[in-house]
Amino acid sequence: FWYDEMKCSCVCYRAVLFIDRLCSFRSSLPAEEILSTPYRTLSWLGISSLHSHKPSFSARLGLDQDLNAQAPDWNKELQAARDLPQRSLEERLQRDRALLQVNSAFVWAVAQAAEKVIDGFVDSVSGSHEDPAFLCGGVFLSMPAHRDHWLGGERSHRAAQRHELRCVQAYSDLDGDLQNLHTIPTALADYRGVRLSAQGLAPGIQGAEQAEVPNGLLYGYSAGPLENPSRRKLLELVAQSAKALSLQRHAVLGLTGHQLPLFTSVDAQGILGADGRYYLLDVYRTMPADANFHVEDGEEGAETEGSFPRRYPHVLCRLRPELVKAFIQHKHAQFSQRVKAHMEENGGVEECMKSADSRNIDAVRKACKDVGSISDIIFEMRFNPNVYSPGVQFPSSDSDAVELQKRLLKEAASFIINDRIPEFMNDCIHGTDIPMDGASLRQALHQKGINLRYLGHLILSISQSDLKDQLRHITWLRSVETSNLSAAASHFLCCLLVPHFSSASNGEESKKRSRRRGRGGGGAADSTAWTALSVNELWSLICQDAQETYRFKEGLGSNVDHLVEQYGLQKISLLREMCLKTGIQLRLREYILDNRNKAPISPEDVLNILPVVKHITTTTTDATRMFKVAQNSLQKGLLEQAYEQLKEATYLFGRVCDDLHPEACHCLSQLAKVAYVQGHPAEARSVQLRVVVISERVLGFDHPNTIQQYVLLAVYLLAGGETALAQRCLYRAKVLLLTVHGADHPYTAVIDASLGLVLQGEQALQYLQSSLKLNSSFRGDTDLTTALMHHLLAQRLCVAGDYRGGMNHEKEAHSIFQSKCGEDHPQTKCSSDFLRNITQQAVRVERSIRQGGAELCDAPPEGLVPSQDTTLEQLALVNGILKTSYSTRMMEFKEKLKERKAAEEAEKAKLENSESTNENKASELQTNNGEVTEETTANAEQTQEATDANAESQSSETDSSEKPDHSKMNGQIESHLHNGDCATKNKSEEEEQQSNITNGVSTESQSKSSNIMTSVNEAQSESAVVSGKECVVKEDSGDSEKQVETE
Repeated sequence: FWYDEMKCSCVCYRAVLFIDRLCSFRSSLPAEEILSTPYRTLSWLGISSLHSHKPSFSARLGLDQDLNAQAPDWNKELQAARDLPQRSLEERLQRDRALLQVNSAFVWAVAQAAEKVIDGFVDSVSGSHEDPAFLCGGVFLSMPAHRDHWLGGERSHRAAQRHELRCVQAYSDLDGDLQNLHTIPTALADYRGVRLSAQGLAPGIQGAEQAEVPNGLLYGYSAGPLENPSRRKLLELVAQSAKALSLQRHAVLGLTGHQLPLFTSVDAQGILGADGRYYLLDVYRTMPADANFHVEDGEEGAETEGSFPRRYPHVLCRLRPELVKAFIQHKHAQFSQRVKAHMEENGGVEECMKSADSRNIDAVRKACKDVGSISDIIFEMRFNPNVYSPGVQFPSSDSDAVELQKRLLKEAASFIINDRIPEFMNDCIHGTDIPMDGASLRQALHQKGINLRYLGHLILSISQSDLKDQLRHITWLRSVETSNLSAAASHFLCCLLVPHFSSASNGEESKKRSRRRGRGGGGAADSTAWTALSVNELWSLICQDAQETYRFKEGLGSNVDHLVEQYGLQKISLLREMCLKTGIQLRLREYILDNRNKAPISPEDVLNILPVVKHITTTTTDATRMFKVAQNSLQKGLLEQAYEQLKEATYLFGRVCDDLHPEACHCLSQLAKVAYVQGHPAEARSVQLRVVVISERVLGFDHPNTIQQYVLLAVYLLAGGETALAQRCLYRAKVLLLTVHGADHPYTAVIDASLGLVLQGEQALQYLQSSLKLNSSFRGDTDLTTALMHHLLAQRLCVAGDYRGGMNHEKEAHSIFQSKCGEDHPQTKCSSDFLRNITQQAVRVERSIRQGGAELCDAPPEGLVPSQDTTLEQLALVNGILKTSYSTRMMEFKEKLKERKAAEEAEKAKLENSESTNENKASELQTNNGEVTEETTANAEQTQEATDANAESQSSETDSSEKPDHSKMNGQIESHLHNGDCATKNKSEEEEQQSNITNGVSTESQSKSSNIMTSVNEAQSESAVVSGKECVVKEDSGDSEKQVETE
């Protein structure tokens, strides 16, 4: 039903041209379209770009197009930028900008150097064919070195490269004095199937080499016992960095059996460079080991299906920094619970907290021992990075400490299986994380601290879960001559996507093309080895790798058709993922992938193969800090304060990166939401337009974030009366999502619901029905979001005159509210009222028909036609825009309620003290008993008057803090919080408060519709509904405090 509307839109339509039409009223392109991006944005479709991704500041660093004019010293440039002063905000902004410029120029140089090295234009400087190294454009590149077989061979080398980059990022993010501990600029480049490790040139070692200090090292496994001021300074920096990274000081046995104290892994080396700076090298084993993939002696038989520990192709499995941080927070929560439990066992928390009471100290000591803290007086969680490292031996005196570390690592490994993976699955079900492609799935897993090697266990957990249907959306060239690259790439893609593809015709065509280019007919034997690759051989290799890496027992079948049928995977989505992973760019055209024999991709379709560079990201310190402060304000519901903080964060991002940064894009998107909630749709539209442009240029035209930003832009455009443009934005988002993932995705329900609200007539009903079907499938038939879809469909059916169908859908919505919220909940009552209105209208229509067609207006009654304001609010609810605003009044009221309660308690304590004093005086002075009684009564009356005056002042402040602009957005919650006391408002006043946000029906019906939409958002934000019951503040002060604490 949507095909006719979208068939004119090409899947690969140029995103910039689309934005240009949106900005047609402007005389020039926005700044975001003109400025260069810091890093290259890869696109799997080759198009002539209007923008150069080459940094404009490369000339300052001597980076020319051919890398021959001047070879910059990247380490010198980076360290000079790090050493810039940070005394003021202006100096910090200039330093952050300089770091971004140097890092982006280095990444650009790595990409160009990788192309030259792999294409054979650079000679090796090492003179070794087994371990070649290259120097190009000031970048030192090394080829994969086959490490010892017991470490895992080539797999271990690739893992070490990833870990090195990740740990360099961790040390680079340290602030304060720890910025004096430097690392070498590092990046990884994947090009034509080869991974290159790229680094800046390390500085020379200061001082002459000494016999007792091999290679001039100051710190490391082979550093020796030398003591000097430089060594002490380096050890101080390493010790401080270990504390920041939660690493434990420990000792290992050296080659001669002596003990060596370390703060890092045995591989790390610390030097004092010729430039006078301290450097830490070889930090790839800084993070603690993953005990789930380390099988100790005696555990050989414990390895079964889905069990841990298990073996892995290499032994360099380490925990992610996100997991270490989350695990420490988990252990701290356990520590707090254990302290409280021990105190309760010894007389209660209040008694133990008294000064000079040893019971609280004993409780802390016991809790520290229970959770595995390395200290017995405070909570301190650190990890030994050398535990489970092959070949590392510890002193026998540290056996207890080593066993404690093994226990902690096993608990951290169990934390992944028992907590983080179920939490990730729960977030996917409830819409917190909605991965659309491989990149977004990888990012969501890494944010939870889950490595991709757990992907097999994740799929197994989903298949064994009762909610597996709701989680189905998260299931899934070096030796070639340069002249044959396009043919080899197209051959590989055809073997991947065409079940019965034959390579004979493709190989002959490639040889003819080579002869026409003057390369000869045969060429080297290995240069055409790719032509022998068959479909069966490729899928056999894929299945073998999946089995070894992810433990896929069922296998992936013999060809791509098995994935399509078993998992619902789209071939176009697989093609996109493969191109983005390998850097292949295809020609912009429509590809027919349904043919089981013919090649859908020809060599002429492969336009380019680009290096995929992984690099560290420089921090925007002040901008990121302000953005986090604004997010905290949003969580507290302080919209106006968050709005100002977001504007300040946006300014700081602009000073550092010209807003061309993913985090700046998120900040601007949040600013647009807050502006829209505050009643400024024009400002929201202007900001969101910038967000779409930035997301396309920084992340990609079909990135999942770009899709979501298009939908939000459609909401703001509709609020400004630009309905046609809003429809086009939604259609474009729909097309991109169908390409990236397909129609079977939870976010498709959001887009369909938005289209159903924007369009009219039969199309709107079809989109809403599609959204209802998807929500029922992914969220369940009894979810509140499903109830909202039933209500929206009921409204549109009433507009179409199908009152019986609308009544049926409203019955479903009422049933969900009744089961989730209870019979007496306002949402249930309002749904019941709306259902009664529809039923009355249906009865009138039926009576008119039975009476022989009595006069009845063709148009539905005015009370059943949703207004424009109602449609806008429904769109905002569907897209989560209002999610941040519902806690506004509740949080403001809670703060004022706490202040009022504290004032009342203070007055009460003062009154009790006064009464106690007066009673003592009365017992001592019996003759003046009458006078004392009169004074006590007078004091009590004055205290009560002060309390009442304070309560009235708090009430007036609460009343004055409510502004008309928020009344449309807060719905039922605002009516509950009017004057700080929801129980004092009667039903008619509540309905009057809601009259501006409902669907144009009578006052009672309007109140009902608003409450139905509000209930869904309340469940998401959990600010007004807790455990299925609304947090209503009663008149009694004691009940008020209890209800607020419960919420």
